[in-house]
Amino acid sequence: MSEETLAALTWLIPAGPLLAFFLIVLFTHRNKTLSWIVAWAAIIASLIMGWTVAFTFIGEFLRDAQEVAEHPTFIASSAAWIPVGQEFANWLRMGVAVDPLTAVMLIMVPFATTAIFVYSVGYHRWGLGPGSHPVRGVPNHDGIEPLFSRFFAFMCLFGGSMLALVVSDNLLFLFVGWELMGLCSYLLIGFWYAREYDNPEAITPRKAAIKAFMTTRVGDVIMLLGIVFFYRAFGTLNFQEAFSAEGLALAVETAKLDALGLTGAAALGVIALLLFAGTVGKSAQWPLHVWLPDAMEGPTPVSAIIHAAAMVSAGVYMIVRIFPLIAVGIEGNPAVGPIIAGIGAFTALMAATIAVAQNDVKRVLAYSTISQLGYMVAAIGIGAYVAAAFHLITHAFFKALLFLGSGSIIHGMEHGAEHVHDHHTDPQDMTNMGGLASKMPITFLTFVVGGLALAGFPIITAGFWSKDEILADAWHQGADGNALAMTVFIMLALSALLTAFYTMRQIALTFLGTPRTPLASHAHESNAFMTIPLLGLAFFAITAGWAGIPEEFPVLGPLVNNNFFHHFVGDTIHETFVELEEMGLVGHAIEAVPFSWWPLATSILVALGGLAVGWLVYAVRPLKARQPDPLVKPLGPLHTFLKNRWYWDQLYERLFIQPAVYFSEVVVNEVMDRGLIDGTLHLVARTVFTIGVYMKGFEEVVIKGGVDWAKDLVLRIAQELRYIQTGKIQEYTLVSLLIAWALAFVILGLNRGWFGG
Repeated sequence: MSEETLAALTWLIPAGPLLAFFLIVLFTHRNKTLSWIVAWAAIIASLIMGWTVAFTFIGEFLRDAQEVAEHPTFIASSAAWIPVGQEFANWLRMGVAVDPLTAVMLIMVPFATTAIFVYSVGYHRWGLGPGSHPVRGVPNHDGIEPLFSRFFAFMCLFGGSMLALVVSDNLLFLFVGWELMGLCSYLLIGFWYAREYDNPEAITPRKAAIKAFMTTRVGDVIMLLGIVFFYRAFGTLNFQEAFSAEGLALAVETAKLDALGLTGAAALGVIALLLFAGTVGKSAQWPLHVWLPDAMEGPTPVSAIIHAAAMVSAGVYMIVRIFPLIAVGIEGNPAVGPIIAGIGAFTALMAATIAVAQNDVKRVLAYSTISQLGYMVAAIGIGAYVAAAFHLITHAFFKALLFLGSGSIIHGMEHGAEHVHDHHTDPQDMTNMGGLASKMPITFLTFVVGGLALAGFPIITAGFWSKDEILADAWHQGADGNALAMTVFIMLALSALLTAFYTMRQIALTFLGTPRTPLASHAHESNAFMTIPLLGLAFFAITAGWAGIPEEFPVLGPLVNNNFFHHFVGDTIHETFVELEEMGLVGHAIEAVPFSWWPLATSILVALGGLAVGWLVYAVRPLKARQPDPLVKPLGPLHTFLKNRWYWDQLYERLFIQPAVYFSEVVVNEVMDRGLIDGTLHLVARTVFTIGVYMKGFEEVVIKGGVDWAKDLVLRIAQELRYIQTGKIQEYTLVSLLIAWALAFVILGLNRGWFGG
């Protein structure tokens, strides 16, 4: 396939879903069947084109790996953006590019999104009637979703935005897709905008959407500032140009932040942190993590696409993409590495502890996502570029599987609720479940596969290989005396232990034992639209990890593929880092970590240990109806602390929301608006009114009175003169003669001096 054809396909990858959004909104929204067919056609076309480009590139790599290492950008195509005259015609170009990192994303993102699209048709009960009580903006439990077409329109925009972000060749184009996904998350989290709860403390979808939008905006504003400084430092926003060895070396010589008094690599480190703030918001890292658990208020396919194929994956993808900048910044600014790695490791451990005490089947997975994203961020902070990218890919597959599986569970429970006419029992609470393994066998088997991958079950799951890669890199650096890396290793190992524990807890509470409520007793397996995507994702939840088995791993390393993922994705920046290392701008090049039994043993121990403890606590003696959680008594107040999510929401309520509300209601509304602004306007109004009163009096007395007096005088004179206006010529002649005789007499008297003097 020619280079021009591949470039055209790359441009078209995001175009299909974006076009489908407009087609559904403008033309097919009244036909639910046609709407999902348009959405399917668009995303499947993106899948075919994305895989065509990706596997063609992989074929080139297998044919000539050295050529790919020397020229990692396989496709590059751009066009002038807002050309101004000849001089500035190409001042900024927007385009697409495909390198090894883009290629692996083009394998994951379209497939996961396609699986979610297929699942969504069954999830929203296509083919059923309107149901007994269809209400727009509220879940319809016994009929087709009233806003079915709108859902697929928003999902197409979401998927197209993520694909545009992936293939973008510059930071501005990436930011466009980034912000479109922020809009889509708002629209889809709040999709059931009219839904309300009896519990006043429960957050509604509408409030959750606002919370997500506002929280992520904090990071995005800081990120936008970083983009501005990035352009100032590099003179371009193009990744290939900026992250070449020459581009980075030139930026080190010229970059400066006058406000902070920083220059060179230290200034680049600050720019990296400003961009990283966008990841903190988008990928829900502490302290901006609070929006993601509440995003579960949206439909389950939305949760899946946010947590796996798009949105939060975009945040990690962005810092993986700008890793050369981060690496140079780490060398020039000692604070960069600890900040990124510290936030990632703390988030991973903190979120894992919270997940242990959650009962909502989706919220457990939400905190799991926050924790796993912390793994990736921590890996970037210690320089484990390939390990972070590897876990990004594998996590997307098994987390999409788990979320879609949770949606299938909830569907089964809701069917039970309809059957027994119980709409008060929470169908998402795991303590209301139990015994679903026999009632939902496909969901059970695929959920176990995803759960084991999340827990890092040794050898056979993808999660094991990608987690082990991160732990191995952290251990290797820690053993060489890097205290930060060793701290990260310990925190991530503890997180992995807790992850395995709460994964087994979730499986046991949901599927094992006997049904604890009538809802669970009458649950049933989901339809084929929902189960087939589970099987496809389960396949990748196992096999995706085989692409990154370390070369030195006993037996499997040389037998499988000699660590294909590391060599392929590492080639994205391998040659650049070799040159940067020679210039002294980075500490080391992109190299595979030597095999060590210690991190491997740790990975196996924490995975099997956590699963074993979870099995002993929850599976050996399954929970009975209305029986309290076995952790409540031994943990005591700590369990309450974890169940309330470390009280982060309450803390933010006190620190930020209440002061903001007080400031808006009292300072802005009462003092500034009503007091200052309204007071000033009222003073001006009263002053003008008073002047108007006096002007009115002046007008009435002086102007109007004077005019009326003159008018009356003229009228009186006219009235008197009317008497002599008889119309008879004889009288007019007589009067004229009298006047003439009188004038003659006066003139004669004046001349003769009759009047004296």
